[in-house]
Amino acid sequence: MAEASKAGNPMGTESVPGLVLRTGVPLMISLLINSLYNFVDSVFVSRISEEALTALSLAAPVQILMSAMGLGIAVGLNAVISKALGEGDREKVKKTASAALVLAFLAWVLVAVLEVSAMRPYFGWQSGGNGTIMDYGIPYLRICMLGSLGMMGQWVFDRFVMASGKSSLFLFTLSAASITNLILDPILIFGYFGIPAMGTAGAALATVIGQWVGCFAGYVINCRWNREIPIHFTVKADRGCMAAILKVGIPSTLVQAVSSVLAIYVNSVLMVITPTAVAVYGACVKIQGLVTVGVNGMGSGLIPIVAYNYGAKKPKRIYQSCRWAMLYSVVFYGIFFLIMEVFPEWVLLLFDASQEMLFIGVTALRIMAVSYLLSNVCLTYSAAFQGLGLGVQSMLLTLGRQVALPVVFIAVLSHFGNLTLIWLAFVLAEAAVIPVGLILWRRESGRVLKNLEPAEMGVIEAKNKKDNKLTGRQMLAG
Repeated sequence: MAEASKAGNPMGTESVPGLVLRTGVPLMISLLINSLYNFVDSVFVSRISEEALTALSLAAPVQILMSAMGLGIAVGLNAVISKALGEGDREKVKKTASAALVLAFLAWVLVAVLEVSAMRPYFGWQSGGNGTIMDYGIPYLRICMLGSLGMMGQWVFDRFVMASGKSSLFLFTLSAASITNLILDPILIFGYFGIPAMGTAGAALATVIGQWVGCFAGYVINCRWNREIPIHFTVKADRGCMAAILKVGIPSTLVQAVSSVLAIYVNSVLMVITPTAVAVYGACVKIQGLVTVGVNGMGSGLIPIVAYNYGAKKPKRIYQSCRWAMLYSVVFYGIFFLIMEVFPEWVLLLFDASQEMLFIGVTALRIMAVSYLLSNVCLTYSAAFQGLGLGVQSMLLTLGRQVALPVVFIAVLSHFGNLTLIWLAFVLAEAAVIPVGLILWRRESGRVLKNLEPAEMGVIEAKNKKDNKLTGRQMLAG
């Protein structure tokens, strides 16, 4: 039964170009929807004041940290459960699913502890004691952190459908969350239908409610249409499965966590120059989430494809899927790149940009657009490493482009007090890490996948011998 399921899984049989699209596009669309509602959050909040937008920019690193916990569990879950499906081990699939749910709950507990102990001191430090920014930021972050259990659950349920090759179902889960948030945002922020205006707290509440709706939708969809991965809630999860998830996922969590430190550092540097630069950087981060949906969608879709074919011992399909994922991600980014280079003012005016914000932001957006283009290469390799269970390699590559090199370049260039040079630091970081990514991928993928080739070649040789015998019999019969 397991072999039949394995043989019929499209992850191992479907044409690679079509499989990468079929797996990646729904994720790309869902990420687009997700980015849109984060983007729209900032657009609505910018109508309150520039200080409110700055508060959201200062809250962003903490939100990155929260997402990092959910992402780490999701990445580890995706790789481990996809490999188990490729091997046809249904018992391991069940135990891994239960372990992921327990880890999601523990992540929420940690976030709640951080909110109680560290959130207010953090905002006081980052805002430089600016009371207006603190009044906007603290309620927003408190609601997001205490209500983040829905986000953690949604991460897990979404990855269940991705791992089993049913990525289109993921679109319904995230759509439910996003549409809920988009509807509630203006109602709760500005106060409509008799509901009092809540400002930034309303934006946070809309986000949390949307996440819980998405979590519930994910649970229902998995129970009804994804029987391949059984959902079993338990307090006592399998320690081996938890360890396997964390082995792959912790590097991703650490990378994102350190990335939040980078955001804190960048905000600190920009705050000294002008608070408006912090608002510009926050807008660029939201824009980045929107315009890089192509590479992130293709990368998320690539992980289960690589993991499945690794488990099924099909290295050729792994290399093909990486090449096609990178090609598609560049093509999908092209239209966004043109918009940011040709019409940056239009994009920034969505955030109700002042003249000072436009003056700073036009140059920033054009330069950052180049860094987003360069990021396609190493983002694809990072996803492929995760699919192969090489979480450390993925972590090193991502740390280089998202943390270490940007910090070095910003630390050097910030001494000139020129904002243009600070934006340029991100481009230099992406460009410098590309050759490192190429070398690392060739070395590590060759090391891991070469062990699969003899087994696969044995199957091919056996098939060829069988075909030759059939051909000989047919000739004799003729």
